[in-house]
Amino acid sequence: MTTILAQIHMTASDCVTPKRHKMQFENLNISEPLQRALIKEGYTTPTPIQAQAIPHLLKGEDLMGIAQTGTGKTAAFVLPVLQMMAQTHKVAAPGVPRALVLAPTRELAAQIDASFGTYGQFLRFRHAAVYGGVNQGPQVRALSRGVDTLVATPGRLLDLMDQGYINLKDVEFFVLDEADRMLDMGFANDVRKIVSKLPQKRHSLFFAATMSRQIGELAGRLLTHPVRIEVAPQATTVESVEQRMFFVDQNNKDALLLGLLQQKNLKRVLVFTRTKRRADKVASVLSKNRIRSDAIHGNKSQNQRTQALSGFKSGRLQVLVATDIAARGIDVEDITHVINYDLPNEAESYVHRVGRTGRAGASGTAYSFCSAEERGHLRDIEKLTRAKIGEMEHRYHSEDAKRGAGSGAKGGPRRQGAAPRGIGRTVVQKSGPRKSDAPRPGPRKSDPPRPGPRKSDAPGSGPRRSGRTPARR
Repeated sequence: MTTILAQIHMTASDCVTPKRHKMQFENLNISEPLQRALIKEGYTTPTPIQAQAIPHLLKGEDLMGIAQTGTGKTAAFVLPVLQMMAQTHKVAAPGVPRALVLAPTRELAAQIDASFGTYGQFLRFRHAAVYGGVNQGPQVRALSRGVDTLVATPGRLLDLMDQGYINLKDVEFFVLDEADRMLDMGFANDVRKIVSKLPQKRHSLFFAATMSRQIGELAGRLLTHPVRIEVAPQATTVESVEQRMFFVDQNNKDALLLGLLQQKNLKRVLVFTRTKRRADKVASVLSKNRIRSDAIHGNKSQNQRTQALSGFKSGRLQVLVATDIAARGIDVEDITHVINYDLPNEAESYVHRVGRTGRAGASGTAYSFCSAEERGHLRDIEKLTRAKIGEMEHRYHSEDAKRGAGSGAKGGPRRQGAAPRGIGRTVVQKSGPRKSDAPRPGPRKSDPPRPGPRKSDAPGSGPRRSGRTPARR
């Protein structure tokens, strides 16, 4: 499919002009029922991606959105999809949705579905989410009553299609969210199978945090003459997050973490580890030291994951320890700190991790622990983000970790005192919080399904009539 991109680029500096601040949802030709829902939820000012994307989507144009975590992109597609569906007054047949949203993880699918309910609470429509990890019975019953919007993870969607419960022949709106993570998790073939069942004539939307050659090729197959909107430079971290690096030996990380968590300002903390086993170990260490914590990863049952996330949202837990993919889809307000207990193998994951705090313009803090073995990962992160992360002094400081020295060291600095190529002065990335009333996005991380037969990917929610206000995210 031939693709021509009409590019619209917005950088972080564009977000602070007086004109942007004056933009209100009422200026975007949003319908009255949707405006009423936004006002009820306390939203009046759109984020940059919402202000840029919604007018194009209301015109029926395909769109490629490159946006960081925490920019409000969920509302950027939910609002126009709801408005355009309401204008045609069609009734969805059983198992034949009018709008399909693909998400990589269970948690993200559930949160996008909740957003449809929140913003469409004054519209007459049905919405549901289908994903694995739970019995498919309630999902099948929901589909049999007819749903207008369906949010799905690829595995469970294909399972239900194979069983004859879902037919995509009448899909008018198709949204591929977190496309980069979708490919990282190995869903490329599943996405192609699903797209092959969609009608040729449809309105397609494509969102990703980073742009690679593979992502560009996928977009070229899905979109027709799309508008491209990039609200910030790719692979940059959220401006309102202060980032600090702690050089520490691996065997001192537990002590460093416990010391940090004694500070009163670390009220709601998301800790990232590289492996599921280490996530359990860290959570156990914290619990033994009377710090309210739990772990979330792919080896946990869906009920365990839901319970842990609920405890974190409610404030019952101070700390949630997570793996990268399990955290995709965690959209919790007021996360004060993100702590990278382990640096990620992939530099892009650092951007996603940091984006869990400082959402929708709020301020946040990200602390990262770097051992000698992880020095190469730090170099990759600083190269990708084009900024050197400020170092933090502490009692467990390790010069071996800082220099990348010692028997386990990998990829230390190219020369003493030199920053990675392309990096200038030391930058502590921080800005004051922007006053933004825009909706917070649904978010985005869960561990990928195991290879082999699809077991479906997450818990289902039956359709809710939109006259009822869903639980707040």
